[in-house]
Amino acid sequence: MSKDARSASRLSVAPMMDWTDRHCRFLHRQYSQHTLLYTEMVTSPALVRGQALHLLTHHDSEHPVALQLGGSDPAELAEAAVMGAEAGYDEINLNCGCPSDRVQSGSFGAVLMESPDLVASCVTAMKDAVDVDVTVKCRIGVDDQDPEKVLPDFLSRIEAAGCSRVTIHARKAWLQGLSPKENRDIPPLDYPLVLRMAEQFPDLHISVNGGIKTLKEAISFLDAGLDGVMIGRAAYHDPTTVLSTADAEIYGDGPARSPEEVVSAMLPYIASHLADGGKLHQVTRHMLGMFAGRPGARAWRRTLSEGAHKPGANGDLVIAALAQVEEAVELANAG
Repeated sequence: MSKDARSASRLSVAPMMDWTDRHCRFLHRQYSQHTLLYTEMVTSPALVRGQALHLLTHHDSEHPVALQLGGSDPAELAEAAVMGAEAGYDEINLNCGCPSDRVQSGSFGAVLMESPDLVASCVTAMKDAVDVDVTVKCRIGVDDQDPEKVLPDFLSRIEAAGCSRVTIHARKAWLQGLSPKENRDIPPLDYPLVLRMAEQFPDLHISVNGGIKTLKEAISFLDAGLDGVMIGRAAYHDPTTVLSTADAEIYGDGPARSPEEVVSAMLPYIASHLADGGKLHQVTRHMLGMFAGRPGARAWRRTLSEGAHKPGANGDLVIAALAQVEEAVELANAG
């Protein structure tokens, strides 16, 4: 059953290519019932021209969950949005922030910051086609653009087109000279600009993204007046620290879940995945950081990394890895 993506978006886990697949999202949902989750970016050509409907597969428990689309053709994006809405997604998000060469060659992602009228047309077409929220994820600008001028103009145009929620990655994207990885770290963060945009556009639901690593930081942004916070790599590499108390601290609802409890919740899912012909490592590769910074973390990672690819690997390997964690905890407590 769909849940309200707007209220959930006080905290969200960023869409991350090769990371936030359906298995990752199922894991994150075991930690938090309320946090808004996002798919990896799916291109509209893959759905509309390629009919790659498997890219829309998700588990019912993932809700609230958003589909992020990449594209720049309004009609094609509208068609892809319909496919996403019919698949049950609670939100359709347009990627205007990814700086990869492959995305640029397709004339979408961060390069769309240079074409705000086209983005507005895309938003209008998608909104006219579906009943769920249509949102945008963008940068503060690209290359030599002046974010102080470009960003408010961009926001005013997409708001006029009917977009009511936007997530702003608080860095520029350098489309020339920096790799996608460097674009996540090298351009300086400008949180004050995002905060000013929240004041300037009071009717626009604005979330901030980029460089945020803890719930404490997220709460500070919410207290400062932002409507939402999106966390990326930190939520992936250390889901326990970032997500286990999110329901209580961000939404005021629900107890914290220990990583041991989440492992137990994952076992039936793993068994079902294997029964459908899946491989253990497809799930456990997302679980490696569950005990980050805790006794037994290294043994947990090593056991899963070395064993999950082997023929016949199943949930017993996860149970064995957890036993090593529990043994390490006992030794730490005894010491």
